[in-house]
Amino acid sequence: MLRLDPGEGRIRTSRQFRVCEGGGEYNVARGLSRVFGLRAGIVTALADNEVGRLVEDLILTGRVDTSFIRWVDYDGVGRAARNGLNFTERGFGVRGALGVSDRGHTAISQLAPSDVNWDYLFGRVGVRWLHTGGIFAGLSEQAAETALVAVQTAREYGCVVSYDLNYRPSLWQSAGGTAWAQEVNRDIAPYVDVMLGNEEDFTAALGFEVEGIDENLSGLDPENFRKMIERAVKEFPNFSVVATTLRNARTATVNDWGAVCHHEGKLFQAASREGLEILDRVGGGDSFASGLIYGFLSGKGPQWAVECGAAHGALAMTTPGDTSMVNRAEVEAVMKGKGARVIR
Repeated sequence: MLRLDPGEGRIRTSRQFRVCEGGGEYNVARGLSRVFGLRAGIVTALADNEVGRLVEDLILTGRVDTSFIRWVDYDGVGRAARNGLNFTERGFGVRGALGVSDRGHTAISQLAPSDVNWDYLFGRVGVRWLHTGGIFAGLSEQAAETALVAVQTAREYGCVVSYDLNYRPSLWQSAGGTAWAQEVNRDIAPYVDVMLGNEEDFTAALGFEVEGIDENLSGLDPENFRKMIERAVKEFPNFSVVATTLRNARTATVNDWGAVCHHEGKLFQAASREGLEILDRVGGGDSFASGLIYGFLSGKGPQWAVECGAAHGALAMTTPGDTSMVNRAEVEAVMKGKGARVIR
């Protein structure tokens, strides 16, 4: 999608917007490529007009392979297919972040399973890891079907599948709410190796309640997540890794931030960052995912992986936009506890 950011202002009063690319799956691919130096590509569809080509140009800047983009003819109006827009306020203090998505009839929501040569992608190209999630699956019934075929085919070829539940109430509300979200996500879950999400995701999208959580999602005790994760792994034994971020939003700009990762019966916890200052919270979870995936792909183990994900997510939220603007050295420095003294 194309994100339009009013900076320090409000959408309703802004006269100019900063544009950047973003998306639950894309942000992860970009982080793996731009920050961690791995080869990454994006499977998506865009309407072939100037907005679509702007998104493509931004993707290329992120060093993500665009050869798997499906270009759809634009009819001049967008009746058949269009490109999605995402207006997002960062929030400040007591004013929370606000997202207003405009994604109806988008080209990607119409991507059919037959539009992608999955056998070529996993059998010939040799993709090692597929990452997708609930934002794509929730776009339409067809998108849900495509996501299911993608993860099924990936598993057939021995490709690791990670899935970020990424529950967004606005995405599901007109199509059945949490009931449909759980139906779609539970159909996909048996083909997932690495399941990601936060406390709301696991409750709304999979139906697993996290104990000790109030309506403001505060008081996030890792032990309560252990119990929920153990229930999830018992029901879906294919989950080799279950990871979640722990976020308590004191204000829009001050959050407590941490993460846990369950692997082979053990719970691994990242360093907790109390009172973390936030510039732009959007994309923090995606950056956590890319750091975690990099840790496992590079064979560094679950403790290193969850620490890497948490540090990368914390850093990503210090800059504007959905995507990370840091490098691997900065991530590893934060993992080691390096402070914020000036570098000259």
